[in-house]
Amino acid sequence: MKIRDARMEDAEAIRAIYNDAVLNTTAVFDYTAREPQAQRDWLQMKAGQQLPVLVAEDAGTVLGYASYGPFRPWPAYLYTVENAIYIAPQSRGKGIGTQLLAPLLQIAKERGLRTMIAGITADNAASLRLHEKLGYSQAGVIREAGWKFERWLDLVFLQRMLQA
Repeated sequence: MKIRDARMEDAEAIRAIYNDAVLNTTAVFDYTAREPQAQRDWLQMKAGQQLPVLVAEDAGTVLGYASYGPFRPWPAYLYTVENAIYIAPQSRGKGIGTQLLAPLLQIAKERGLRTMIAGITADNAASLRLHEKLGYSQAGVIREAGWKFERWLDLVFLQRMLQA
């Protein structure tokens, strides 16, 4: 398996992974699957803003992806980003998240960013463990922040300082 920058030809694989998270998990607070053009637009926007999108690939198959983007739109948040990481259902629990998130953190640090935020559903134990393993600490919990699958979901915010 290798970690590499995403390419436009990865759009459909990324979309399938994202849509599985939308339709079958509480990892993302969206209800609607992403359309093919919207996925291509997302990749174009990331490239245009020079925001990384990394994929984990094995034998030509994309197993997961990770990226970051602005935490909030105001200028004072310039040095704070929020990460997103999604793994294909058949590839979860195999350490791919660690292999994606570690280089993403390194890229952010090299670009002079100060902190990376992760917003994770409180019942997503695997993602919480992954982030804590890579040095994130809990910054707060927003109770009943989202409604999905006929239940309220708490959102845990974690933070990883990038500059000592």
